[in-house]
Amino acid sequence: MEETLNKEVASRKTFAIISHPDAGKTTITEQLLLFGGAIRQAGTVKGKKTGKFAKSDWMEIEKQRGISVTSSVMQFDYNGKRINILDTPGHEDFSEDTYRTLMAVDSAVMVIDSAKGIEPQTKKLFKVCRMRGIPIFTFINKLDRDGKEPLELISELEEVLEIDAYPMNWPIGMGKGLLGLYDIYHQRVEVHRPEVNGKDGERYAPLNEEGEIEGDHPIKHSTLYDRALEDALLLTEAGNEFSREAIADGELTPVFFGSALTNFGVQTFLETYLEFAPGPSEHVTKEEETVSPYEEKFSGFVFKIQANMNPAHRDRIAFVRICSGRFDRGMDVTLARTDKKMKLSNSTQFMAESRETVQHAVAGDIIGLYDTGNFQIGDTIYEDRLNVHFEDLPQFTPEIFMKVNAKNVMKQKSFHKGVQQLVQEGAIQLYKTYHTGDYIIGAVGQLQFEVFQYRMKNEYNSEVVMTPMGNKIARWIAPEDLDENMSSSRNLLVLDRFDQPLFLFENEFATRWFQDKYPDVALQTLL
Repeated sequence: MEETLNKEVASRKTFAIISHPDAGKTTITEQLLLFGGAIRQAGTVKGKKTGKFAKSDWMEIEKQRGISVTSSVMQFDYNGKRINILDTPGHEDFSEDTYRTLMAVDSAVMVIDSAKGIEPQTKKLFKVCRMRGIPIFTFINKLDRDGKEPLELISELEEVLEIDAYPMNWPIGMGKGLLGLYDIYHQRVEVHRPEVNGKDGERYAPLNEEGEIEGDHPIKHSTLYDRALEDALLLTEAGNEFSREAIADGELTPVFFGSALTNFGVQTFLETYLEFAPGPSEHVTKEEETVSPYEEKFSGFVFKIQANMNPAHRDRIAFVRICSGRFDRGMDVTLARTDKKMKLSNSTQFMAESRETVQHAVAGDIIGLYDTGNFQIGDTIYEDRLNVHFEDLPQFTPEIFMKVNAKNVMKQKSFHKGVQQLVQEGAIQLYKTYHTGDYIIGAVGQLQFEVFQYRMKNEYNSEVVMTPMGNKIARWIAPEDLDENMSSSRNLLVLDRFDQPLFLFENEFATRWFQDKYPDVALQTLL
């Protein structure tokens, strides 16, 4: 029994796929699912005319905009490994969702547009990965188009992100002139179009001891090949040394070039990733102890809550990262926050919009639990006698605020239900004015409000009126320090959803003025 569990846990690979919008993250996810046999056909992500959309973009607004605004979870098997992919929102307005998702994975795949290089959001997300010390694998995408010079991209990666890079392969040409990839790690050339550029239609051409293609091959007669060969030799002699340990510590990122759209280089990337990516890691508790994934007893934490993944059924799902042991449908667990016992009988695993009831899962897997309101983001659940409380997940202080009301006062019930459920997902935060109880919502980015308004109308049949309040500085104070007279036109007194008091300050000047007037009152932020 124990041996079987250990073997299952060791076969798990769980990673988040991160990038700036439009770098091709969703397309590469589709190709990976294709290799795992999870889907039969990869459609163009924004193919509105064909009605084909990425399997990971399930929300209607995502299909319309061609961007991901939620974290999707997908699972497939490949080469004896079970892979859990968490596709994250690339848009910076949804960074909070992405940060929490990064707490639930063991490695990250960073997708970079070869024409644009490192973009601001990539830099932001990368910092979180470094903070957690998780291994990062880089896929430089869109090689089928003309982009920046590969050497420029590698040096930009190292300088901007301050991480050592090791190219696992090297482009032979780019755009329309793309002939293939010089595979440094596997000592072969991967041919871009075997039917045109490959001898006898072969996908790979092996290299000899001098690092050149063996025998006669069409690619050998190109100056692009000569240049790639020179670059590859230069990189192996003068570049960073390859080190499994440095990859595992998140200090060296293996870099893969390819094109997700034409499915070139993706399979090689997947197979090499599986060779180097870590299995399930230990998780730290609030007591600063570690829980091993090979611990027999089950434990996990809720890193995401999503309402209405299937609008027809008005469902609400809590996403759980299993940290230890095995999950069996119908098992009894304890919810650490309330010490309440519960039976996990209604569970699911994901293939984006298609799902199936999960009977069994182990450490490293992501499962969904149908939830009637028991769970909150950050909750720990555990099997009896294990008694653990995992560390809190990051929560961010909102910067933009809106007053929100129901357009139709006769639909107050659906309005309140919608607000409460969407707030529990963690994308927006809810506040009430201290005296009148009027609703104010806060978010990290403007697009969050658009999604909130859209979902209120389409999922809860409640049109809302939103009045901008602009940027505010939110600062919490201890209830015992509160005096209602502290409130003014420059610092609005509100309560958060846990009835904790805070002020929404107009600007930095108003914050400093308050601190000067009340030097003994501590102002606190979330993160």
